[in-house]
Amino acid sequence: MTVPTLSNYIGGSWVPSRGTTLLDVKNPATGEILARVPLSTAGDVDDAVGAAAKAFPAWRETPPVERARYLFKFKGLLDAHREEIGRICTSENGKTLAESRSDVGRGIENVEHACGIPTLMMGKSLEDVARGIDCEATRQPLGVFAAITPFNFPPMVPLWFLPYAVACGNTFVLKPSEQVPLSQRRVFELLAEAGLPPGVVNLVNGAKDVVDAFCANPGVRGVSFVGSSAVARHVYRTCAENGKRVQALGGAKNFIVVMPDADMPKAVQNVCDSIFGCAGQRCLAGSIVVGVGEAYGKVRDGLLAAAKAIRLGNGAEAGVTMGPVISPRAKDRVLSYVEAGVKEGARLLLDGRKSSVPDLPGGNWVGPTIFEDVRPQMSVAKDEIFGPVVCLMRAEGLEDAIGLVNASEYGNASSIYTSSGKHAREYRQRAHPGMIGVNVGIAAPMAFFPFGGAKGSFFGDLKAHGDAAIDFFTERKVVITRWF
Repeated sequence: MTVPTLSNYIGGSWVPSRGTTLLDVKNPATGEILARVPLSTAGDVDDAVGAAAKAFPAWRETPPVERARYLFKFKGLLDAHREEIGRICTSENGKTLAESRSDVGRGIENVEHACGIPTLMMGKSLEDVARGIDCEATRQPLGVFAAITPFNFPPMVPLWFLPYAVACGNTFVLKPSEQVPLSQRRVFELLAEAGLPPGVVNLVNGAKDVVDAFCANPGVRGVSFVGSSAVARHVYRTCAENGKRVQALGGAKNFIVVMPDADMPKAVQNVCDSIFGCAGQRCLAGSIVVGVGEAYGKVRDGLLAAAKAIRLGNGAEAGVTMGPVISPRAKDRVLSYVEAGVKEGARLLLDGRKSSVPDLPGGNWVGPTIFEDVRPQMSVAKDEIFGPVVCLMRAEGLEDAIGLVNASEYGNASSIYTSSGKHAREYRQRAHPGMIGVNVGIAAPMAFFPFGGAKGSFFGDLKAHGDAAIDFFTERKVVITRWF
């Protein structure tokens, strides 16, 4: 069977990349080569930005209600092809079908929210701010925006940005992760079917050269990024130096605090799902569990039993509850952290290093891994591992637990399990992370609330989706009027 080479989508057409280097896109569970993706050049970015800039004046003048109608049609197409896109996601990312369906569904919710742009984009006005003088504030689009998205949620994360950007009247260029470009190829085919004018949305495949070209290209007014904190800092700094708007969502080290008064069976299952769902490859995954007082032993024992019941395998198969990590390189990184944790003195309660799936020897398998006796200064406690590895810590009381959480350089998300309103209120007020869960293991806001962390997990001022997206993709203009 011929392996396809992917193209870029520029100005309403699929066009070959100028880049000559091709990477294999592989199924992480089977090792099968699904496609080859080109590493595009700065020239490809220039072409896409040029097409977007050419399309901007007419699209900017298209009434918001008409722009919303394109998104309504696009949402309908996504609904009709939800299962197909979910299966593509599982094949290129490795997560289970249930996780992929949820991935697609959360993306669709953002398109659905952006359909309300005639209301979301409204300004405000006041008559007689002074005698005979009126004042109004309106929102206006800025031009071409670009987004750089990660491998872990191939359908969803691009839809944190694309629908809001175009609904607000901007034009858009996307670089999906070169590891998982197939979901977005299908999504862009549906965008074309929805009838968006040529150049309104564009896609450029590639890696670092495309990222740097987005950050430097004078035609790009703003950049959205999701990925590691190291790259987020680079994108934030480079965009700022070039006078661009930027929202850069970085890495995480998410703490889950379990109080003695928690509903322990529900807490343990939630915590297990948070840690090991999507093989731990999500920015909201729990990575450190703090058992407070007598809760520690119960959490440890319950989590160990739940993790042992996880079935590793191809996410496309029924009954599989955890898939592979994305690549051999990712597997090596995760295993190197497990080795480091052992050397630093942490105790392995469950060792996933030698996990395998007998009929799939080419998969990137790492089994659930649990450390205890973890100290805050250890690398496994400080660094983002991005795999199915969890560290257990003890705390004497809530004060100590909050201290552990707030000492981390990251601040993406954190959760507390408790039946005490007092404990929950204190935690939500005093814990530093930007997204807090109370008896919720994955503190993921719905599309109509902003998404983003704090500290080393977020670089910028305006976060993803919700009303923050409307602020990011528009400029406020104030008009003061007097008639003689």
